[in-house]
Amino acid sequence: MQKITPCLWFDTQAEEAVAHYTSIFPDSRVVDVQRFGEAGPRESGMVMLIVFELAGQEFQALNGGPEFTFNEALSLSVDCASQEEVDELWARLTEGGEPGPCGWLKDRFGVSWQIVPSRLTELMSDPDPAKVARVTRAMLGMGKIDIKAAEDAYEGR
Repeated sequence: MQKITPCLWFDTQAEEAVAHYTSIFPDSRVVDVQRFGEAGPRESGMVMLIVFELAGQEFQALNGGPEFTFNEALSLSVDCASQEEVDELWARLTEGGEPGPCGWLKDRFGVSWQIVPSRLTELMSDPDPAKVARVTRAMLGMGKIDIKAAEDAYEGR
């Protein structure tokens, strides 16, 4: 059991969101589902909490009510091995959501994600500040990250 588990607060869409997320990421599953009982505070039988795993990482999804909504102050960052993985996750997570700048997006539930290719992280970690500056400028003009464009900027092309 991991010591710290992120909990995502939904109004009523926890079950739908978990089904969507677990359909996208390999090594994902629902671990446990707890429902509200007669004591409330929500309708008896409604999902209260779902414990689930995405790519082996445990999360919780709570149907807590409309009091709180998601914003970009917290995002889920996904390390991607290839442009194909970036493209697939971007397409699946922006369905009904909205693309943002620099690899960020909001899914249809309002959760913010960062879809980051490992290659971008490598390029941004180079000790040459001129190369990093070129990659940064290129990234700032992107929505979905384009690895080839980042590499071209790195090389000064």
